[in-house]
Amino acid sequence: MKQYLRLFDFSNKVAYKTEVLAGLTVAMTMIPESLSFAILAGFPPLVGLYAAFIMGLVTAVFGGRPGMVSGGAGATAVVLIALMQSHGLEYVFAAVALAGVLQIVVGVFKLGKFIRLVPQPVMFGFVNGLAVIIFMSQLAQFKTVVNGEVTWLSGGPLYVMAGLVALTIAIIILLPRFTKAIPPSLVAIMVVFGIVLGFGIETKTVMDIASVSGGFPPLHIPQVPLTPDTLQIIFPYALIMAGVGLTESLLTLNLVDEITGTRGSSNRECVAQGGANLLNGFFFGMGGCAMIAQTLVNLSAGARARLAGIVAALTILAIILFGAPVIERVPMAALVGVMIMVAFGTFEWISFRIINKMPRHDVFVGILVAVITIWLHNLALAVLIGVIIAALVFAWESAKRIRARKYVDGSGAKHYELYGPLFFGSVAAFTEKFDVVNDPEEVIIDFRESRVADMSGIEALNKLTERYHKAGKKLHLRHLSPDCMKLLRNADKVIDVNILEDPNYVVMGD
Repeated sequence: MKQYLRLFDFSNKVAYKTEVLAGLTVAMTMIPESLSFAILAGFPPLVGLYAAFIMGLVTAVFGGRPGMVSGGAGATAVVLIALMQSHGLEYVFAAVALAGVLQIVVGVFKLGKFIRLVPQPVMFGFVNGLAVIIFMSQLAQFKTVVNGEVTWLSGGPLYVMAGLVALTIAIIILLPRFTKAIPPSLVAIMVVFGIVLGFGIETKTVMDIASVSGGFPPLHIPQVPLTPDTLQIIFPYALIMAGVGLTESLLTLNLVDEITGTRGSSNRECVAQGGANLLNGFFFGMGGCAMIAQTLVNLSAGARARLAGIVAALTILAIILFGAPVIERVPMAALVGVMIMVAFGTFEWISFRIINKMPRHDVFVGILVAVITIWLHNLALAVLIGVIIAALVFAWESAKRIRARKYVDGSGAKHYELYGPLFFGSVAAFTEKFDVVNDPEEVIIDFRESRVADMSGIEALNKLTERYHKAGKKLHLRHLSPDCMKLLRNADKVIDVNILEDPNYVVMGD
């Protein structure tokens, strides 16, 4: 319990000032994004801000990864659009709460560790695709609505917008050469804000997205019938939301681990994400997950502890309650500039330098994941497809590695010393290595350097022993795993198993 109550982890001596300034910067970038996602899904704008506050605060305090930022994310909001359109907001809140329960279950049963199955090429593709999405999403701010039609800015408004964005980017790039005491993103936002107010420049502001004024998140029990029919309606959405949210959150956790050189707790993060979503369902929030862009803003500002996330969440609440008139006048150009720099910082440029050194199938997987991420805007699906393809490639490569050393000993028995795993992918190659017709009366298969990995391998052994039995020949299997021997007991009249030097491993791994 103590680790959950330890809010400030300053083992690396990160200054309080850095954490506070980083939190303010994150809040500035999170507000327009959360509003946009809420409006995109058809929710009231405040539902997005409440989600940013609740998700940010709960995960900052109880999450498994200091420095990581969560909020009302687009990936989870998109999942709920169809439910919103078909059944309304109350069913959305119920689905969000149920998704939180499912995420807590994943954390309690320690299933978060399976994120380790995501290979590095998939991570490269995921991160690069995400960087492109972050960049492309900023282009929407260069558009406006004229007579009900969305068109690109032109003339003076375009030049003003582009100039302010360029100024923001220039400050972020140049300021660290003079001082690192203040996050350059926050300085850039303040400078551009001051210029726009001081010179009365007309440009798009946060107010053009939606109003951010409101009260404290109200306690609101979802008004849905407590019936099996309701569960049947919301469960598919809750399950998908829980999966998408955990995928993005745990991938973000891995990314932060790589950047900071430390290790977070995936299971603890699952519980925190679930708890935050459960609260969202009862406090008028649309739910969410980790926000990679804001997390990178936080890290680039120097934050490494929990305080920055707490400051960001409390800042959003303070803005909702008191600061809306000021924040609504912040130029969107400043926020666009910050997010463009986040996109460039997110992209794994090293992937270009090592592409010639990577196996071709890894390059293919990385590019495919990036393309799916950009094309479908579905990060979870892109990662899932990437993992499946990477697993199939691994299975194919492993299937080609099974081989056998053959020789006949002094007593006339033929030995097959196997090397490599015996599983569904290598069964065919395994079977082809045996010459049942021309082999001598006694055959010995040695599994000292091999491993039976699944039921396909066991079935292949069954069929092989039957072939030798029908040929009137005796087959010995040596150094076979205890699990496989148990499954083959029914064939003990055919198989003579030598267990004197058994390595004592099990079929599916330790």
